[in-house]
Parts: sequence; structure tokens; C-alpha cells
Amino acid sequence: MSFTLYDATVPGFIRVCESTLHAMKLGRDYCRENALNLEDILDERLCGDMLPFSFQIKSVCTHTIGAINGATEGVFSPIPPMSQPDYTQLEEMLAVTISELKALDPSEVNSLGGGDVMFSMKEIKIPFTVEGFFMSFSIPNMHFHATTAYDILRMKGVPLGKRVYLGNLDIKQS
Repeated sequence: MSFTLYDATVPGFIRVCESTLHAMKLGRDYCRENALNLEDILDERLCGDMLPFSFQIKSVCTHTIGAINGATEGVFSPIPPMSQPDYTQLEEMLAVTISELKALDPSEVNSLGGGDVMFSMKEIKIPFTVEGFFMSFSIPNMHFHATTAYDILRMKGVPLGKRVYLGNLDIKQS
């Protein structure tokens, strides 16, 4: 059995999106149980020059299904400016991302292999192979933004452990 481009990307994208959504649900529960305003988390940052929690969640979606779409189109651009979603809308955005990832046809993702994708942001243009884009750009970015969102929730007091971040492990079935 060979290891494919689909195998290297989509299952991990789904796992991280699901674990991020689970962390958000734990954050929602924590705020409710402790009479905290859930919406205050949206603008929270680990430090002043970092982008807020809401951006981190949007970026998880951008660097998963958005990366697949960019590779399909041959051009990837980061998230365009958008209105500020509330906490529930961010959860819904992750849920839609998970559904879209689960609906992908492995053969269509695998057919992207060997292609080119251009990172494009204003005047910045960076050429990648599809494989290089996924492995050196989208996957590390997905993990960075998911970890940052997780850390913001931890900073707010949400009782999260490493196991929440890891999500459902792909263990060997006997």
C-alpha cells in the first residue's frame, strides 16, 4: 500500500479541525460554567502583536480546505478581510470545513500531485509545487494557528490537555 498526497494531508486536516472544534466546545462549556462572556475570547491574543483568537480559527480553515482549494486552482491567497464572526459562527465555520474535507475524493486530491501552486498576497508571489506547498506551508500553518487558538483557550482558563489537541489518533486496528 502506498502513502498518497491525500493520506499526507486530508486525514490530518480533519483531525486538527475536529480537535480544534472540540476545544472550542470545551471553551464554550467553561465560559458557561464560570459565568464568563464567551465573546471576550474572540479578541484575545497571547501577546499584543499577535492576531486574535478569531483569526486563528479562520486560519485553521484557510490552511486546510482553503489549501486544497488553492492547490486545485493553482493559486492560494490568505484569508481576505471579513466581518468579525461570533463564537458560534467560528464553530460553524470549522464544522463546514470538516464536512468539506470529509467530502473530498481521494483520487482528486492525489491528482494534484506534481502540480504547481502560487502563494499570492498583494505583491508577494511565492511559487510552490503542490507537495512543497502542503508540506512546508499549509500543514505547518494549520498547526501553528490551531496551537495558538488552543493556547488562548488555555490562557483563559479552559482545562485543555495535550490529548484534546491530538484528537482522534489513527491507531492500528487488530
